[in-house]
Amino acid sequence: MPIHPPRQRSTGSSERPGVQQAESALVEHYPRLVRLAYLVLPPSLGRHRRVLAAHAVVQRALPGVRSAPEAPALSRIPAQTRGAAHRPAPDSAKSAYAWMRLRVLRAALAHERRPRWWPGQLPVPAALRPSLPAVWGLRLCPRAGGAGELALDQALSAVPGAVRAAFALRLLEDLDAPEAQSLLTGAGASDPAGAVRAAMRLEGADRAEAGELLRSGEFDPCVLQTRPSDLLRRRHRMRAVAAVAALCVVAGGLVALTEQGTPAPAPGGGERSAFAPALDPAKLLRTAADEWADTSRIDFTAWPARGERTDDRALLSRALRAWGRAPGGTAVSATPGTLAVPPAQPPQLLYAGEVDGATVVLFHDRGVRVVRYAEPRAGSGAPAVDLARTDGADVTTGAALVVSRDGDRARFLMAPWISRTTTRDLLAPDSPARTLEVNADGVTAAVPRPSPGGRCDSWPVLQLRSSERIVENHAFLLTDLGDLAPVHLTFTPGPAVRGGARQPREATSTPALLAWARTACSLTALRGSGVRAVNNWNFAEQRLPESGTPAQWLCTRADTWQGPGRVLIQFLPPSSSPTGPGTVVGDERDTAQCSRFGQHVLAGTRWRAPSGDWYVLAAGSRAVSRIEATGAVRDSAAGRTLAVRAPRDAPVELTARLREGGSLTAVR
Repeated sequence: MPIHPPRQRSTGSSERPGVQQAESALVEHYPRLVRLAYLVLPPSLGRHRRVLAAHAVVQRALPGVRSAPEAPALSRIPAQTRGAAHRPAPDSAKSAYAWMRLRVLRAALAHERRPRWWPGQLPVPAALRPSLPAVWGLRLCPRAGGAGELALDQALSAVPGAVRAAFALRLLEDLDAPEAQSLLTGAGASDPAGAVRAAMRLEGADRAEAGELLRSGEFDPCVLQTRPSDLLRRRHRMRAVAAVAALCVVAGGLVALTEQGTPAPAPGGGERSAFAPALDPAKLLRTAADEWADTSRIDFTAWPARGERTDDRALLSRALRAWGRAPGGTAVSATPGTLAVPPAQPPQLLYAGEVDGATVVLFHDRGVRVVRYAEPRAGSGAPAVDLARTDGADVTTGAALVVSRDGDRARFLMAPWISRTTTRDLLAPDSPARTLEVNADGVTAAVPRPSPGGRCDSWPVLQLRSSERIVENHAFLLTDLGDLAPVHLTFTPGPAVRGGARQPREATSTPALLAWARTACSLTALRGSGVRAVNNWNFAEQRLPESGTPAQWLCTRADTWQGPGRVLIQFLPPSSSPTGPGTVVGDERDTAQCSRFGQHVLAGTRWRAPSGDWYVLAAGSRAVSRIEATGAVRDSAAGRTLAVRAPRDAPVELTARLREGGSLTAVR
């Protein structure tokens, strides 16, 4: 739902508005107020409880007729100048909205200061207090966004509620720093000035883009998706209740039999799964063959059903039954963050056919997961079900799926918008890409997989090109890291001499291929972890002491489908070989560093010069203005790099100063 944040400069009334005015302001601006509460509430609540709590906070903000008067609002609370219809609002409407916004903000901030056992009620009389919205059997969550929204959500989760509030007030309510600080003071924030400064740093270089992301569906608790709650726990509870009820019935029957001498009736009845409609092969969703060229949503929902067994109802029934009930002997695996539960609605059929001695079926749980069912065509092997999370897929991350793995080789099912399919070796950056055959059903010939262990002497990748029919027509790289969806590889070059931040781009250029040739083997550490995309960011170049030869600093960031990221900082000294591996000098998980919302990075390592002397080297990203070393050695250098002679095992702490203020510590 669009939000129209007014530029609020007028002075609102300090008097409390009437109940009818407050109700009108709440109803008119309900989505805005709920979004503000959702952003400020603690992320530790989880998305479902956070959605319900946001609606509860806004609804409880409406004052009661006989409730005690609030403390006077600040004398200069920004007031609204245009509503949903872009019309100037009367002073009373401005005052009512500003007053309601202050109450919502105060209540949302109070959640973070309360212990977990606190009931979380607002200070209104119990008789006028509405009950918390409750939903049984379903989990509610906003629509999933793309990589930018996930990174922003992760960055907001790492800061206090007052910072999130300042961030939302500046970008959604369009307040300047003094206005946001005044409003936070009225809401009871402990350090309003510090919160506003931290929010301004979080905005990054492109405030407009951050504002657009904040207005997306990822942060809209009024546009929701539903999912089942913990089905296994519910099933266990229902079975326990049914067992107790059955025991009561049997006990009652035995008592009646004893007292009356008549035979007790035999128990009977059947059970029907709540997911039976979703597991009916007749209700499978199928996409038309050419729909991908006539839709703006280019992801797995645009894939048509392919394969020679798409009409085999018995096969589809077995595959759905294995997914929904996992009969004995069925091997089930799921990537991290993927729920291994039956579908809540009929899934989409992507493929059904025979590949490499197995019969394979691929489903898409519309916007959430892909599921692969495989059963051997001969022998006594057991069927297998693999699940992987794929929400937010796009032209690149939704371009291929693994349909078969056989030893050190794999076959992929290509998206219908792929116009050219080739392979190349990342450890041979000068070698041209080789054509990869694809059959009529979209299944590729068998291609080598990156070696899961041992020597890393090659790293095969897919180089694909999208069709001109979707106005993309660009090449990109995918690699197999053990999940159903291959991983998208990108590259971010170093900052220009006088330019700003550079954006990730496809890793098909010569500088990108040369960087990946030296870092590809580090991808081994990311296998099977639900990775969606990996970006190599060349954040600094440093002239080495004594020789003056250049060395490169790269941040390899892996973004997972579930959101959290992992970074590997790699130091690339000069090498006689274009594939000479770099050295991993930093490894940090669950961090926003090296992403759009973590653009500042500092790293260090120990390096031995040809003379035999050891040095501490450090480098920072473009916003670093000074680096300091403390501990066994103390030194500093202006600029983005530091080199200081130090014993090999001397403990040294590295910090950096940023041009716009603030400090930075080195990646661990």
